[in-house]
Amino acid sequence: MAMCPMCLCVSINNYKIMQNQNLIYQIGITLVKGIGNIIAKQILENLGEPESLFKEKSRILERIPGISNKVVQEIKNPQVLKQAEKEIAFIEKNKIQPLFITDLAYPQRIKECIDSPVMLYFRGNADLNTTKIISIVGTRHATTYGKEITYALLKDFAALYPDILVVSGLAYGIDIAAHKAALQENLPTVGVLAHGLDRIYPYQHRETACRMIENGGLLTDFISGTNPDRQNFVKRNRIVAGVSDCTIIIESASKGGALITANIANSYNKDIFAIPGKVNDLYSRGCNQLIKEKKAALVESADDIMREMCWNKLQEEKPHAIQRTIFYDLSSEEQIVVDILSKTESMHLNILAIELNMPVSKLSVLLFELEMNGVVRCLPGGIYRLP
Repeated sequence: MAMCPMCLCVSINNYKIMQNQNLIYQIGITLVKGIGNIIAKQILENLGEPESLFKEKSRILERIPGISNKVVQEIKNPQVLKQAEKEIAFIEKNKIQPLFITDLAYPQRIKECIDSPVMLYFRGNADLNTTKIISIVGTRHATTYGKEITYALLKDFAALYPDILVVSGLAYGIDIAAHKAALQENLPTVGVLAHGLDRIYPYQHRETACRMIENGGLLTDFISGTNPDRQNFVKRNRIVAGVSDCTIIIESASKGGALITANIANSYNKDIFAIPGKVNDLYSRGCNQLIKEKKAALVESADDIMREMCWNKLQEEKPHAIQRTIFYDLSSEEQIVVDILSKTESMHLNILAIELNMPVSKLSVLLFELEMNGVVRCLPGGIYRLP
């Protein structure tokens, strides 16, 4: 029986109201003073849903590790949810997509990181879980050499992988050069901001940012009204490092934001690449230092990076793949994994788990067994593909 238009409208409105009610608590948990991302995730493990945090009795909340009596008082402060409601109004007005850590659209690569943000805000059209994502960062004082390398690198990537997502920080120098080069080559590019989505900093990059929304987007974990304060840039850098498969450093002094991003990427067990330079060049010292300390692999081209990441496009050898499986009887669950991977070039562990509706721990065991029997290959960054 067909639903009448009036009933359909009521149903849609009720769904939106329910979504907003959930969102109020999801945003609210990030606004409570004394609750950071790590404690917020502990709360979710203990209580299940953010709503429970605001409705549970104080004596129960105080039993959760990291929640003191003072924090409980902050949770019960009515201004927290009022501020969350205000943020929802801003989100809806500006067509911003809120991404809670349990959402399917939340970037799965950063979800693995210990200090991953509980909530992200995104404006744009990029797929934050696309097959290949690279971060490019460097000095604010980019030289002609650095800019030329950036453009050449992205031109080569565009020729081989037109869907590769390029991430950077929308800052002066190498960052903005990477965004502009990506747009020039029609590659999607995302800028990670150190403030809310109610502004663009630096203002001079506003035009580029607007173009990025049409082919890529802007991403932040800060609510509207947040200023681009110094400490926020380090927080921004962890998203730049965590959201991608690898981080590429193009020019850096011996100290600076690019090296901070590299160190964060290293702590996340991400692949790091550095473009070398002359030993006496100020803005090559950071890259040379990373290479010398074996924190980054020396690369000179997109081919080098693709080889290190095992992204080289190999000719399909389907008959050989079929022959390999003849000598190994797949279980029903293993066969489903193989069937999904056969339809795509490669897939990240977390995305595969979502597709299969299977716990990552169980899927990891299946994939290990398949890898040992030569049925699948494990690539850097938790990516899996058929041989």
